[in-house]
Amino acid sequence: MSIESTNHVTKASAGKAAEASHDSDSDGHGNSPAAWTAVVIMLVAFAVGTIAFCADVPIVVWIAAGFIVIGALVGLVLKKMGYGVGGARYVPKAHQ
Repeated sequence: MSIESTNHVTKASAGKAAEASHDSDSDGHGNSPAAWTAVVIMLVAFAVGTIAFCADVPIVVWIAAGFIVIGALVGLVLKKMGYGVGGARYVPKAHQ
């Protein structure tokens, strides 16, 4: 195989990989009100829990851990209510 043909194969593979990654992004995977709500609740809980851990306030750490579980449950409930990707109430935004 010559250098020129190897370069062509590499460019073709890179182009297909870029198309595949674009295809997986275009389906809206995880880009829904249910997912965003769950992630925001869990992210805030994790941040508060981390600060409480550093400040040695164990009760707040455990409360934050509880909110992480609550965040996951809220995401599941919202998905069941139709706010997840492909749900009845989910309206995807156009990608630019």
